[in-house]
Amino acid sequence: MMQPSVVVIGAASLDMKGRSDMPLVAGTSNPGSIRISPGGVGRNVAENLARLGVSTMLLSAVGDDSVGKYLLDATNAGGVDVSRLIVSSEFPSASYLAVVDHNGNPVLSIDDMHIMELVTPKHIYANRKWITGASMVVLDGNLSPASIKSAVSVAAKASVPVCVDPASVALSPRVSPHLSQLFMVVPNQAEAEALSGVPSSDSDQAIAAAQRLVSMGVNTAVITLAEKGLVYATSEETGRVPAMHVEVTDPTGGGDALTGALVFGLVNGFSVSEAARLGVSAAALTLSSTDTVCPDLSLERLYDQLMI
Repeated sequence: MMQPSVVVIGAASLDMKGRSDMPLVAGTSNPGSIRISPGGVGRNVAENLARLGVSTMLLSAVGDDSVGKYLLDATNAGGVDVSRLIVSSEFPSASYLAVVDHNGNPVLSIDDMHIMELVTPKHIYANRKWITGASMVVLDGNLSPASIKSAVSVAAKASVPVCVDPASVALSPRVSPHLSQLFMVVPNQAEAEALSGVPSSDSDQAIAAAQRLVSMGVNTAVITLAEKGLVYATSEETGRVPAMHVEVTDPTGGGDALTGALVFGLVNGFSVSEAARLGVSAAALTLSSTDTVCPDLSLERLYDQLMI
C-alpha cells in the first residue's frame, strides 16, 4: 500500500500576533506581547500534516524577500515539500496581523494576501502530476476563484478527493460554486452560515447547516465551534465532538491544526468520528502552544491529549 500523500494549495504568510496584558483600550497603545511566526492557512495545514508523518507538498507563493526566505526555511524544516513554491519579487510575502485581548480572544485581524494572485490556474495545471497522484488535495479560500476552479477540476478528473477550508467569511463565496465536487469542507460557524444559508449560532443549528451542506453535494461537512468543539455530517451520520478544556495561549492556528489532523485521519482510513476526535485534540494542543503550529505535534501526542 502506498504512503498517503497530500497536496495543499493555499497561503503562506508571516503571522504577527499581539496580545494585551489587560483589557484593551481603543485609540491608544496597549501594553502586551508581540510574537512573529510562520502562518497562512494552507501552510499551517501542510505543516501539521507533515508533522503527523504525511508526505505533504505545498503549492503557494512567497516574496523574494527576507520574509519569504524565513517562510520557506521554516516550512521546509517542518517537513513540507516546498520545491514547487513560487518565489517572486512582484509582490511582498503575505502577512497576517492579529490582535487578541488579555483572555486570548481574537479582536481584530488584517491580512495581506496579494501575492496569492501568482498561484494561477496555469501554475496549478503545471503541477497537475502531483495533484493527480495525491491521496487528497486541500485548498484554502485565499486562492482566486479561477484557481479554485482549476484545482477542483484537475483533482476531479483523477478522482482525487478535495478538502476546502474557506479561510474567512469574505472568501466563502469563492468556495460555494464547487460544493457538489468537494469531499470535505471545514468552515467555522460564520463561514458555514455563509456557505449553507443556515444559521449556526449553536451546535443544533450547526448540525443542520452541516446537513444542508451535505444536501448541496459535499460528502463530509465539519463545522468548527471554537470552544464548543465541532459537529459533522455525512449522508449517513451526524455527530458532535466537544472541545477539550485547555488554557488558551494563542488562538491562531487552532482551526488549521484541526483540519490537518482531520485530513490525516481520513487519508489513513480512520472513520469520520475518529478523525474528528483527532482534530479536536490537535486544536487543543495548538491553542495551548505559543506557536501557530505545535512544534512537537505527533500522533502519540494527539492520543495522549485524548486520554486527559
